[in-house]
Amino acid sequence: MLSGIIRESISKSDAKTLRKNGYLIANIYGKGKENIHCAFKRNDFIREVKKKTDLIFEVEVGAQKYPVVIQEYQKDPVTSEIIHVDLMLAQQGVVAKYSVKVHTIGTPKGLKNKGVLMMSKKRIKVKSAPENLPKDYEINVSDLDVGDVVLVRDLPAFDGVKIVERDDVAIVGVIKSR
Repeated sequence: MLSGIIRESISKSDAKTLRKNGYLIANIYGKGKENIHCAFKRNDFIREVKKKTDLIFEVEVGAQKYPVVIQEYQKDPVTSEIIHVDLMLAQQGVVAKYSVKVHTIGTPKGLKNKGVLMMSKKRIKVKSAPENLPKDYEINVSDLDVGDVVLVRDLPAFDGVKIVERDDVAIVGVIKSR
């Protein structure tokens, strides 16, 4: 489990000092909860995020554990290192917006016909309570030929999950290569 420290001061100079010492500045927030200003060791955070299998993961700040979701992160424009992350609390029963991964399985038959598989969307925005949240949207692309696409309306429906994307947006398709 990822553990971090609570930031006593939220001044610029303290944030700069923490970054120099290898920390990643973070905010944890949730509906009806007070913001928690904290920091995590950058390398530990990246390692934890890479190995997580679910959208929701636990972090320990101070003596408390929080189920969180990465809502947004900011990178340094020069070095491309992550410098700040916003974590949203995954509160049971509270409906919020999440970005769920799209995962393709199979090899499209259109690849034999000089086609190329194009992923238009890697994540789908949904509104849901955390307990109803799907792990990911799995799309079987085996039957796709050149010119075929999978749209948002073709995704499977889950109980308590509302997709907030437009129905006619393409997620994955096979296009003719040049």
